[in-house]
Amino acid sequence: MTVLHSRWVTTTGHVAGIALLFVAAGMSLGAVIELFDGTEAPAMLVAAAVTAVAGAGLRYATRPGTIDRATVFTAVAGTWLVVSAVGSLPYLLAGTFSRSGVGPLIVLADALFESVSGYTATGSTVFGSHNLITDQGAGILMYRQFTQWIGGMGIVLLVVTVLPSLRASGLGLISAEAPGTGGDRLAPRMADTARHFWYLYAGLTALIAVALLAAGMTPYDAVAHAFTTASTGGFSTHDASIGYWDSVAVEMVVMIGLVLGALSFTLHGRALATRRLVHRKDAEFRGYIGVLTCATLLVTLMLATGGGMGPARALRMAAFNVITLGTSGGFGNATGPGSDGDFAAWAAGPQFLLLLLLVSGGCTGSTSGGVKIMRLIVGVSHARRTLRGIRRPRAVLPVRHGSGTISDSIVERIAGFMVVYGMLVVTGTVVVTALGTDLVTAISGVIGCLGNMGPVLNRAGPTASFVDGFSTPARTVLAVLMLVGRLELFPMLLMAVAPYRSVRRSLRHRSG
Repeated sequence: MTVLHSRWVTTTGHVAGIALLFVAAGMSLGAVIELFDGTEAPAMLVAAAVTAVAGAGLRYATRPGTIDRATVFTAVAGTWLVVSAVGSLPYLLAGTFSRSGVGPLIVLADALFESVSGYTATGSTVFGSHNLITDQGAGILMYRQFTQWIGGMGIVLLVVTVLPSLRASGLGLISAEAPGTGGDRLAPRMADTARHFWYLYAGLTALIAVALLAAGMTPYDAVAHAFTTASTGGFSTHDASIGYWDSVAVEMVVMIGLVLGALSFTLHGRALATRRLVHRKDAEFRGYIGVLTCATLLVTLMLATGGGMGPARALRMAAFNVITLGTSGGFGNATGPGSDGDFAAWAAGPQFLLLLLLVSGGCTGSTSGGVKIMRLIVGVSHARRTLRGIRRPRAVLPVRHGSGTISDSIVERIAGFMVVYGMLVVTGTVVVTALGTDLVTAISGVIGCLGNMGPVLNRAGPTASFVDGFSTPARTVLAVLMLVGRLELFPMLLMAVAPYRSVRRSLRHRSG
């Protein structure tokens, strides 16, 4: 970081500063609502003011520098760390997680966990029987919903829409943050592409809010759940989540909204531009819909034959939970522990299918988490090519995706991603298990947090809290995995490696 014309040259600080101004706007919205329905308006206003001052200070005291790969990864990862940390201020100042017998470090850890879960659109929560969601003020809860909405499409993507100085390097920043294999353009300039994405996202959110209102929600709940449906986040303003309404109409709207959020926004944009349903020509779309359909039918069959449910009831429970996990939505339609919608109480067969959905996630270029369907399709195609290559070693065999082919460089990137993903799952499971968690809860929790999924199996299911299933150190590990997963593994990992490389270069220089 260098000083130039009284302003520090730091892309990370500049991007983080603007991101914090958007976060402050969300806190201000919560404070206004809290004035009318709640008791924590002063805490929310203080949090908004502190965040706004910090954001403005970074924004106007810095300027972006030359953008290279290292700077891109550091800027994106650093911005998400700053936003997640500062985003915990409303919970800390309002004493949201303070309770008898709990020390300040645990309160801090819980506030950070909820903030990280919100901004990464994960949906895992530390609210539970010890600290009910419905005991919180309306403003605090709306801010909590807003964290998932702003994080779902991408904080850095939002910054690129308003920062002219980053237009030339916007593609690198978006590619480092966007879920998938890279940033697709909807317009010649990346700032315009980012703006198009946010217009589509806001439009989808508005449509979902209107539909939820028509399905029977209050205006407050409709807007709150539209935020977390479009973002495939899963936070709710009620402890029973969508199960609070026990309504087929509400569940249908949520399911449709989650699927639309988990599809490529590039396809949505092209469909609106051409006024044609271009989705059906996309191999990833067809594969994704196929996965959701097959999983729903299989889980329905298992619940109807071995779960004691009638066919219609089994279909309803299967469809909702397959879609909410297959889109990384994180909502639940269980009306209570052990009810039909509580998948943590299901048999091993349907639970195993749900575990696979925790891995897969949605489509590239969507708000969904997980490995992404395209990577799985390319991985299967690569495996087929390898097997065919053993039989025909001199043949030139391309990796196909739909009607096109995938370059070897992208195949290598995807293979590398899958290897790193597997290593993180294994390492995370070992660490979380060592910190006192049973194996099923640990492995599903690691996969769920790495894929930004929300509730998982066993002790952290849809009617439980992560406080019930994981110790405070284990939740800290899971919070880190949420950030790593939201940024598609590499930006956060490379930022963590950067200090080590810097020290190593310094030691080499001194020894030389």
